[in-house]
Amino acid sequence: MARQSISLTEPNDEWLKSQVDSKEYSSKSELVNDLIRQARNQQAQLDWIRAKLTKAENSGFTTDSKDDILKQSKSS
Repeated sequence: MARQSISLTEPNDEWLKSQVDSKEYSSKSELVNDLIRQARNQQAQLDWIRAKLTKAENSGFTTDSKDDILKQSKSS
């Protein structure tokens, strides 16, 4: 596993410590890795939404109903 040295603001460091102290995480490293995983998942979701929006914008107008559009988006 790669080791990194990072600087944190005091409020962020205190928040990390409080999460570890509350036994939510066993270490700051575990918490930071979890936050990065969450950010990566969120970015993947945003990328998917952007791709869907771009595809929709490029496809032109439709006469489909809202229900039809929702059904199509869930099947893609």
